[in-house]
Amino acid sequence: MTDIQRAAEVRGKTMRWVWTEGPTKGKTYEHTFHEDGTVDWRDADAEQKPVDMPGKTPKTERVEYGAVKISDDVSLVSYLSDSGFTLTVALNFDDNAMAGFASSAKDWYPVRGTFEVVD
Repeated sequence: MTDIQRAAEVRGKTMRWVWTEGPTKGKTYEHTFHEDGTVDWRDADAEQKPVDMPGKTPKTERVEYGAVKISDDVSLVSYLSDSGFTLTVALNFDDNAMAGFASSAKDWYPVRGTFEVVD
């Protein structure tokens, strides 16, 4: 595989993404972009279960991501989930807006939302 870029604006950060348009409209997901080039995410609205309840924690995935700085305020982020959906979004750090596309081999959806860096 080629060397994948991971913009410093994203790498090592945790962000909350709130979707205002698209198939996950109204949902909030927390994304953690790890230094090792992987991202995991979870439904931020899902109730957290105690650790002593195996199998009861919200579902998370951890996959490789790419992130490229487009301008001083905008970075493009993309990843392919285990479910076969690719999410590609532009993050505007000036106004915390995001826009992009979610797609699979059979489906394609424009998506929009807002984000905040939480860590």
